[in-house]
Amino acid sequence: MKDTAAEVGGSTDKVSKSKKDQTWIAKIYKKRVCTTFVEDSSSGSNGSLCQCGEKRQEHCSVALGDYFSTAIVNRWVSAQHSSEYPTDAFGEVQFAGASKRHSYFLRLSCSTHPSMVYNLMTNHWHLPTPNLVVSVVGGEGRAKMKTWVRELLRKGLVKASQRAGAWIMTTGLREDVGRCVGEAVRDHSTAASLDSLNKVVAVGIAPWGVVHNKKELVNPQGSFPARYCTRNPVSDSCCLDNNYQAFLLVDDGSVGRRGGDTVFRTNLEEYISHQRTGICGSGTIDIPVLCMLISGDRGMLERVDHSLKSSIPWLVLAGSGGLADFLTDLLESTSSASVLQSSSECDNEPGPSVDLKEKVAERVKKHFPAELENNKLVEQALSIYQSRDLILIYYAEQESPNDFDTVLLKALVAANKQRVSVGGSLHIEELKLAVAWNRVDIAKSELFNGDIHWRYNDLVESMLDVLINDKPQFVQLFTENGLNIVEYLTYGRLEQLYASIPDSTLLYQLLQRRLVVRLGTTTAVPAAANELNSPSKLTTENLESRPMADITLFEVSGVLDLLLGDICQPFYYDVLGLADICSKRKALKRAIKQLREDRSYEDSRCLYPWASLFIWAVLQNRSEMATFFWEMAGESVLTALSGCKILRELSKLESETEISLSMKDLAQTFENLAHDIFSSCYRSDESRSFDLLIRKSPVWGGTTCLQMGMGADARLFFSHDGVQSLLSQIWWGDMQSDTEVWKLLLTFFCPVFCYTNLISFREKFSQQEEEEGDNEEEASRDADNHYGATVFSFSDIKHIEGEGQLSSPRTPTIRGIPELYRPQQHPFIVSRWRQFWSAPVTAFLGNVLMYFLFLILYAYVLLLDFKPPPPSGPALSEYILYFWVFTIVCEEIRETFFSGVMTWRQMLRVYIQDVWNKVDLLAIALFVLGLVSRMFSKSYEFGRQVLCVGFMVFTLRLIHIFAIHKQLGPKIIIVGKMVKDVFFFLFFLGVWIMAYGVANQGLLYSYDPDLDRVFRRVFYRPYLHIYGQIPVEEVDVQKDWDVECTTNLTLIKEGAEPCRTSFSNWLVVILLVVYLLVTNILLINLLIAMFSNTFTEVQANSEFYWKFQRYSLIVQYHFRPSLAPPFIILSHINLFIKRKIRKVPSVKVQHFVLQLGRKDANRLMTWESIQKEDFLTAQNKIQKSSDSERLKRMSVKMDSVVKHMTENRDIDQRLRALENEMENCSNALRWIVDTLAQDGSFKPPRPPPTFRAHGWHTARSPSVLTTAHLSPALCSLDL
Repeated sequence: MKDTAAEVGGSTDKVSKSKKDQTWIAKIYKKRVCTTFVEDSSSGSNGSLCQCGEKRQEHCSVALGDYFSTAIVNRWVSAQHSSEYPTDAFGEVQFAGASKRHSYFLRLSCSTHPSMVYNLMTNHWHLPTPNLVVSVVGGEGRAKMKTWVRELLRKGLVKASQRAGAWIMTTGLREDVGRCVGEAVRDHSTAASLDSLNKVVAVGIAPWGVVHNKKELVNPQGSFPARYCTRNPVSDSCCLDNNYQAFLLVDDGSVGRRGGDTVFRTNLEEYISHQRTGICGSGTIDIPVLCMLISGDRGMLERVDHSLKSSIPWLVLAGSGGLADFLTDLLESTSSASVLQSSSECDNEPGPSVDLKEKVAERVKKHFPAELENNKLVEQALSIYQSRDLILIYYAEQESPNDFDTVLLKALVAANKQRVSVGGSLHIEELKLAVAWNRVDIAKSELFNGDIHWRYNDLVESMLDVLINDKPQFVQLFTENGLNIVEYLTYGRLEQLYASIPDSTLLYQLLQRRLVVRLGTTTAVPAAANELNSPSKLTTENLESRPMADITLFEVSGVLDLLLGDICQPFYYDVLGLADICSKRKALKRAIKQLREDRSYEDSRCLYPWASLFIWAVLQNRSEMATFFWEMAGESVLTALSGCKILRELSKLESETEISLSMKDLAQTFENLAHDIFSSCYRSDESRSFDLLIRKSPVWGGTTCLQMGMGADARLFFSHDGVQSLLSQIWWGDMQSDTEVWKLLLTFFCPVFCYTNLISFREKFSQQEEEEGDNEEEASRDADNHYGATVFSFSDIKHIEGEGQLSSPRTPTIRGIPELYRPQQHPFIVSRWRQFWSAPVTAFLGNVLMYFLFLILYAYVLLLDFKPPPPSGPALSEYILYFWVFTIVCEEIRETFFSGVMTWRQMLRVYIQDVWNKVDLLAIALFVLGLVSRMFSKSYEFGRQVLCVGFMVFTLRLIHIFAIHKQLGPKIIIVGKMVKDVFFFLFFLGVWIMAYGVANQGLLYSYDPDLDRVFRRVFYRPYLHIYGQIPVEEVDVQKDWDVECTTNLTLIKEGAEPCRTSFSNWLVVILLVVYLLVTNILLINLLIAMFSNTFTEVQANSEFYWKFQRYSLIVQYHFRPSLAPPFIILSHINLFIKRKIRKVPSVKVQHFVLQLGRKDANRLMTWESIQKEDFLTAQNKIQKSSDSERLKRMSVKMDSVVKHMTENRDIDQRLRALENEMENCSNALRWIVDTLAQDGSFKPPRPPPTFRAHGWHTARSPSVLTTAHLSPALCSLDL
């Protein structure tokens, strides 16, 4: 049978997505058909009816032909007298007149293994894995349901099931309990919010033979859907209820007989009770199964006994009638003192006592007086009584329906007392149930209220459950009550979390691809760019051939490298022993070797647990979990920007539109958090906030906030005034940012002014500030506020190098970054000179001026001094131009391969990603092609043409240069957006030009073999029509045309102008009118509307775009040498000597990066955490003061008031009942007093006592009994 279950799992995986391709169901699931006709003599049908309930003519020939078996059989048994055949009723059912939602159904044999059915429901029908199963039994076909039972089902059971994510199992028929549950599910689905995570799943398990109109469900090929009609629903009590999600129609071969589904339903409940909760069975407990008894007849006593023997708990509704009242009376009235004693001397097994049997027999006679076979009922009742610990009696008058989920929890906890081991704890089992149901409110009120001391080991198992199944509230609860995340999260557990990722997610595919690479099924490591563009290249065979459990940190590191790119160093390489390797191929080879031999790192504690959990949650797009981990992790700004970067890269790979949009929304949320947290930091302390932006983070691979924000395309973050203030300081270097441009230009042409007071430098300003400051303020600033100098300029780097703050023995250095070079101190003349010329604004100004000179020289050569090919040329000015371009090429090479510590592939990939670098490559390529071509006579003119086009490309490069301007920058962004609109416009315009041009040429000229002339008239001439250049003489034949033409085909072939055709000239005029109408009015106005719309949309955000791109330009000119081409060749020679010959490391590589010592870094992180806590506290206050939160609190208070009012009403009812009882007792006592008073046979020894209330004698009242009523004889008794 296990093999069959495995076959089901495999079949459901291989099934086609087409609903009609499900013929495999009939091959696996069977139905039962009666194969032996056994005459039912008690029906009085004269031998025409079988005991299975079917008529003789409905039986097959095999069943009617077996006369011998029919003669010797007296009783029809399903297992012996029916056979299995492929099922003919399965698929989806649509109820006529009901909602459009379809329900699943299946006709199956009563002997079907439960595992096959459970796999079908969860894997193919995609019903969510239950956290609880409540099987409601009883009440079928009996008296009408009581009102309080209906309310309990509606307000209690369904609501509790929704909270716990439970399945509700009933018969699924429109009768009594099944109908009430269906209506309750319908009402709850209507009232529940659409955002509810858990949906109520109602499953109907009914006998196939009693289903009304079951022939409408029969279709051997499956029904998708089957239309099910219920005629006369009042009398047809066995119709299917349309409020259920799934129906299991159990077939035992009988017709019209109940009870055929009992054994199958019990077996299914037992099977489910041994399955694990959570995603893919990742929970810490088995799925709890609880049977709920409402009313019921004596036939269900065996059902209860069978379930109790399988250790399935029962909840009995006292007062619902029938069997429920019997069990309530049995468990309450029978004494527990005589439960067990030795039944015989030879048998040591405990058995019921004689007194207990007599009491049980009395209860059976009381509740079932008409039953003849009492002995069997007594035995079943005794068996049930011995399992009374698994039964909980529910009293409706003592519990509120709103607390029904607590009642379910108590019932399951009480049942678990039998399962808890000797060393186990009942509180742990109760916690596991609360976790499975995701009821953090129950856990807080019942378990974490301070009465229980929770240890670390008590929460470890449940912690993995809440992490995998996305329950962040429990994660927070556990961390607040004894679970140390630093001790808990090891690298082995982190790998276990990644191994538990569902296979339907994008992260699973990315991890599987990395796993395939490591296990050797591919020969090369794929490039990140290719993976980003084609994530769907994963083959199904490769993914299915490798176990997900083999996922290691190496695969996780590969996925993060794919998403984060070259912004930071690879993650977890230090753990895997790969920190000293730069090449991906070498890292792969070593990882394969080490992971095969040793994985001792799995027991080591994770160095940054909260950041690792944050990455794990972000990769799965878990919003609430990721937000909580972000709150707990340090480096709030950088962590939020990293989450933004990961999510935006994942959204590009995600094929599902809804998931992609949710990723983008969550990414924007983290960008907003980064912006808000940094805003709080900037308001608190400007200097520290600058340190925060450029501090190198060991948690995130040595990156900074600026680098991560740039990679994440965080325009909102870069638009913050604090970020722009930092960029402005870096842009101006040591000079004051308010320096006028004319002073800068004057100093640029006359460098001597840099030694005067014409330009103010920040060094002088800071010295004046220090002289004016107080000594105490300096001391406090040095002690508390000085985390390390912020690197803004060249002089800052030199200053920090002198103090040794950029590197320390305790500070971990990032792989590949050389030790800092400490140059000697220079005199004032040299240092001031370097301060001026090393500023990015000076380099930018020099490059702009020299670039204008370059364009002037280029234009001069093309227009005035472009000599013929050698030996007559080129001229001297052209040679200067060649040298100038050569220096530009050298600068592009330096920018590409000498800009950092990355590999040459990474450098080339980063260079190509910039659009303007592609423009530079195009311009240089055109110039080189034109230069080579103009050196030869044959290609001289072609070379000149190419050089002219190259000049246009070089000129367009000015757009990027002026992007730094505050007014021109946003406008350049708008122009760039409008260019995209132009391409769409040109597409529509090209369609109309081609349509009109071809038709016009064909109508005007019958024959014209000149391709050049045809091309001009088909495309060029219609294009000129848009601007009003319409040759009417040529188009209109009625006009005189002064061009000589001919109709001679020979001359036309030789190139003569053909004459126009006048036959269809009227159509040419009409086409011209239509063409001008569409192009000049429709398309032109469409283009204007597109431009207006683009301008409106971009104008509001153009400043954000400009501020974001400003960072790239500042970084570019910061790393660029001070001299501009062509003099930049001197800087290149100097750099080559320093880097390659003298091996002096670059200082500017360390720019935009601040390396702090451990103590200073901890201070900065502490300050940032304080700002984050203040921000979150303020946000919580704002949220609590919002109208929605006020309404929620008011709703909770109103619910509490209603609950207290209900309790008071119950107390009033109890008091009234007590008053009635007291009145009855008073009447009885009065009768006794009167009787004794009439006798008078003895006298009391003392007078009757007098009752006094508050010092006053109570007056006799007809409704109040006092001692004055008592006779002397009664008063003398010691009552």
